Parts: sequence; C-alpha cells; structure tokens
Amino acid sequence: MRASRRSFLRAAGSLPAAPWLARLARPSKAASKFDPSFGTATEALAAMAGGAISSRELVEHTFRRIRKHNPRVNAFVTLTEESALARAKQADEARAAGKTWGALHGLPILIKDVFETAGVKTTSGSKLLATHVPKEDAVAVARLLKAGAILIGKTNMPEFASDAQSYNDIAGTTNNPWDLTRTPGGSTGGGAAALAAGFGFLELGSDIGGSIRTPCHLCGIYGHKPTMDLVPLRGHIPPAPGQATPVTDLPVAGPMARSAADLLLDLRVIGGPPPEQARAYRWTLPAARQTRLKDYRIGYVLDDPYCPVTPDVKEVLERLIAALRKEGVKVEEGWPEGVSFQKTFETYLPLLAAYIDLPEPALALLRQSESKAWKDYARLWLAGVNASHREWLGRSEERLAARAAWQQYFRSHDAFLHPVAFVAAYPHNHAGTFFERTVDTAAGKRLYADILRWIVFGTLTGCPATAAPAGRTAAGLPVGVQILGPFLEDATPIDVAARVAAVVGGFKAPPGFDL
Repeated sequence: MRASRRSFLRAAGSLPAAPWLARLARPSKAASKFDPSFGTATEALAAMAGGAISSRELVEHTFRRIRKHNPRVNAFVTLTEESALARAKQADEARAAGKTWGALHGLPILIKDVFETAGVKTTSGSKLLATHVPKEDAVAVARLLKAGAILIGKTNMPEFASDAQSYNDIAGTTNNPWDLTRTPGGSTGGGAAALAAGFGFLELGSDIGGSIRTPCHLCGIYGHKPTMDLVPLRGHIPPAPGQATPVTDLPVAGPMARSAADLLLDLRVIGGPPPEQARAYRWTLPAARQTRLKDYRIGYVLDDPYCPVTPDVKEVLERLIAALRKEGVKVEEGWPEGVSFQKTFETYLPLLAAYIDLPEPALALLRQSESKAWKDYARLWLAGVNASHREWLGRSEERLAARAAWQQYFRSHDAFLHPVAFVAAYPHNHAGTFFERTVDTAAGKRLYADILRWIVFGTLTGCPATAAPAGRTAAGLPVGVQILGPFLEDATPIDVAARVAAVVGGFKAPPGFDL
C-alpha cells in the first residue's frame, strides 16, 4: 500500500497545490490502518480524505479482488471497470483541486441489477432484457452518483427479483461466500455476496419479501428496509422499463453494507421524495431515540409456532439476548398487544400476490394444490390474484391497523428484535416452483416459502427494519437479527444495530477471501 501511495503522489506532482495534498502526504493514524478489502464505507471515505489511499487505488484493489475471488462467487451480471477507473481518476483530481463531489466522493459501490443505470446494461435477471441499456438512471442511482460514488458493477439476482435465491439465465447462480454450496439468498443475493467477499463498499438493494434482509442474514452483513416510500423506486424493474412505478404498499429500495454506520450514510443520500415532489416538501430523518444501548427499551420474540426457528439459529439469537441483558439493556419478551403473526402474514401474502404477475402455468399449478403441503400458501396467493378492489381495500385497512398496533407499542418501546429467517444459509435448490420447493434443515424438511414469514412485520406495516449480524452457528454460518423500529424513525433501528455490534461483534469476513 505504501509503495502505491508514493506512485500516486508522483503522478499528482504536477497538480496545483492544495491542502488535500498535504493531508495525503501525512495520512492520519486511523486512515493508515484502513483495510481496503473489508473496511467499511465510512472508513474508506476517511482513508481517502486522510491520504492513506486514493480513489483510483481503491478501485484498482477492488477489481483485483473481483478477478481473484468472483469466479467462485459469481456475484455480478455486469462489471464497469473501464468507466470506474476513469471516474476514480477524476475523483482524485477533483480532491487534489480542493473540490468534493459529495458524501460518497470516490467510493466504489454496487447496484442491484433491477435499478436502471444510464449507459450500463440493466437486465433484471431476464433474457427479455438481455440487451437493455437505459438512457437514464433510477432516482436512487442518480443520487448515489451525484454524491460522488463510483459504480463497480451490477449485482446478480433472480429473474425480476422474484425468488429467495439469486440465479437466472443471464448470469447463472451466485454462491454464498461462507459456503459455496449454499445460496446467498434473494433477491439482492449478488449484492450481499459481493459485500461479504469484499467486492465494494455499499449496495443499493430492494425489498418486498425480505430481499434486502434475508441475504444480509445469510451472508453476515447489514441491510436496511426503510420506511415505506422513503426512497424513490422510479427506475426499478419491475415494472417494465418506461412504465410508471405503481403506487404500492410493500416494496422499498434500501442500503446494504458492512456496518450500521454505512447504512445511515447511504440512507441520507438516497432518502427523500422524488424530484417532482421535492418541490413541495423535504425529508428530515429523526434522530435515534437514545444515545446509549442500555437506555433503549427493547422487545423481542425469537421463536413462534407459526414459523419455528431451527435450533442453530435460535441458539445464536438467545446468546444475543443474554449479551444484551448482561450489558444492562431492558429487554422484554413477547408479542405486542394486538399483533398476530398469522394474521399479519395472511394479510401480507395476498397483497404480495396482487403485486407480482405470475404466468398462467404457475397460477394453474396453484389452483391444483388442494392435496399439497403448500396448499395454504396457494390459497392466500390466489386470494390476492382474484381479489376485487373492495377486498384489496379491506386488506389495506388491516395493513394500517397492523401499523397502528406497532406504533402503539413503540410509545413504550424503542425497537423490537426478531429473526430474519427460520434457517441459516441453505443449499441451492432450483427445482420446481417457489411453493413446491423444500429446505432441508437439521430439524427436518421445511417448506421453502416459509422464508417469507419472519419479514412480514416491517413489510406489511411499512415500518423500518434493519438486519444486523448476530453471530454464527456451530457450523460457521452467519445468523442475523431483525430490528424493527417506529414508522419514519429509521435512525433508531440502525443505531440499535450499531450498538449491538459493540456487544456481539459486527461483520466478519468469510474465510478464504484474503487478497
């Protein structure tokens, strides 16, 4: 690193003198300790500002790692090395001239391949869009780039973001860095795997069925499902390119990273109304409710008969609760008054079905499921597909009632901890349809669709939910905890996640991914 920094200084010798050059020549002690492979975005920005590394050096380092390790992981649909190196050079020149592009100046980032990126192929994992090159950026993408971020590549996902694994006919299958025989999850699985393997510093993901939170849980990183409508979805596919994003009750766009602080950094960049609405109002992020972990009033549920958690996952979460109690944190077990796990899910799944356009053969299979183990899923899904507007309004009223129950709870509590999923990373399984599949666990065979259940509280109510590393199973697989927070108070669950890291440890790099 030292030799490459000298090379950069020689190259910068002809640039105009600037305070930044003096800082570059004398990097701070903290910046000098920066890990360019697995450091956080916040640390990377400090290292660049403090002179420990240039943006071009960091981008070059990232692509060296991708060339070495990505063949095993297969996290990307498209890489943008040439344009990334050119933009990094421009970022360094701007910094040398005393200019800043914004909060993410010179930072290498990743974008899920559902978000349109101007001049860069955007496929949403489908052969139907194999050659689609947008002319404009999605709103959230434009905000990241305007803040100075540098796009490394578009990350892999299931076709049209419609599975809990990340595979498609365009880019193939993405593997979990912790165990290549297992999935990183979906639908933002490519991004989660890339961050865990050290291929960039932030990921822009999306979430309607746990698509941010589940991959973070399976790969041992951080992710945040923001409050509903906080981050604009325009430019997300689906819907089809060029179509207006419909008004919906469930999907969101949000950040993924290797630290909770990075989630907040990213959210401040991408959050707020779209440009046409920003003429009338602005978004202000409320501060986290507390400033010390032991001052937080936290509720929790670690298991429930409606979706039993496997013993290895439950054990990790129990250790987390014990560690919090040891730190003097007020933790209270039990569901809030008026909250029913089963009722929440049975309201959610028909609303999800109304949003996702399944092809007729898949619907025909659901109609013939009376004798199948997954018949309850089929019943709920078809109820959403066939719902009248009046029935949809009734479920929307139930959705708002669920939010009201949680908001009542958050008058006396600050956050609620619960599992992200019932199981740790599971083997690849692309056979059959989503509802037909099963997952083999140490506790026996489970329905694959059960992966949807624990994510429903944040998704149905629109409340923010942060996924954070909680530890690892005896087999060494990551386990995450889900931190539900009050509506519009996104900083609170993110802050809890940051303070939990100080107790149980945060992100850990998977073995075998050193440069």
